[in-house]
Amino acid sequence: MTSDEKGWKEIAPAGVCSKSSTLFLTGDWKTYTPVRDPAKCTICLTCVIFCPDGAIHWHPEKGDIEFDLSFCKGCGICANECPTKAISMKIEQE
Repeated sequence: MTSDEKGWKEIAPAGVCSKSSTLFLTGDWKTYTPVRDPAKCTICLTCVIFCPDGAIHWHPEKGDIEFDLSFCKGCGICANECPTKAISMKIEQE
C-alpha cells in the first residue's frame, strides 16, 4: 500500500474500496477464530463452499484444507455448516 492509499480503517462506513479484495487483507476484523479438529474432519469441503470470504482453501496435492486467517472475518459460518462439528470458534487472542 502506498502512502496515499487508505487502509480499511480509514474508509468511511459503507465506503467503496478501490482495490481488489485479494489485496485487501481483512483478517484483523475478527473476534473469533476457526479451529479445526482434524480427528473429526472428514474433508467434505462444506466449509470451503460456504465460506463467504474464500478464506478456506482446498489443497488437493496435500489432501487437506487450510484457513487463510488474513481474510477470515470470524463469522462462524464454517463451524455452523460443518456436518461433523469439526470446526469450533475460539476467541481471538491478542
